[in-house]
Amino acid sequence: MTLSNITVNTQSSIRIEGSKILYFDPYQISNAAHDADLIFITHDHYDHFEPESIAKLRKAETLLVAPESMKKKTLSKSGIAEENCLFYRPGESHEAGGVAIETIPAYNKLKPFHPKGKKWQGYVVTTDDTRYYVSGDTDVNEDIRKVRCDVALIPIGGFYTMDRKQAVEYIVQLKPKAVIPTHYGSIVGNKTDGQKFRKMVEGLDSNIQVELKL
Repeated sequence: MTLSNITVNTQSSIRIEGSKILYFDPYQISNAAHDADLIFITHDHYDHFEPESIAKLRKAETLLVAPESMKKKTLSKSGIAEENCLFYRPGESHEAGGVAIETIPAYNKLKPFHPKGKKWQGYVVTTDDTRYYVSGDTDVNEDIRKVRCDVALIPIGGFYTMDRKQAVEYIVQLKPKAVIPTHYGSIVGNKTDGQKFRKMVEGLDSNIQVELKL
């Protein structure tokens, strides 16, 4: 499966290019491309919601999708017009800008960093006949086990999220066509985590393509 259309800038700052250009949690963006058709925000931590990066990507018609629980903060800081901001709750299905969107709860089960009550979310987006799952910061939980996707982009760095071993177990159960590990090698995790993750997944299920972008 070709994944050259996907870029991970850092952490979980993701760009997916196709008939639509999608960004997820843009962070530390250096190039002011102003090319975003849709920008997705998973939660309000500084490395996932950075107004300075949004400003470099937005154009007049850019749509921004965020958790409903972030509405006040998003409207005051994103720089995107209110009519172009879409606020959803976890567990919903929508269509926006020609992209099918499913919101997936993203939370820690025991850790305090991403409480379920915050109602933050990952996204399954369908574009160009491919289902991409961008999980946001989450542990493995009963909600994300229900996801069905072609490509999964999930954190593996641990501490704030699932760790490498937990991510391997989840991906082998999920069985996407491909997986791209994120959220390691900078704030949390080690730069070698991606290579270890790939070796572990391939050792358990060689049918799952593991692509490293960090």
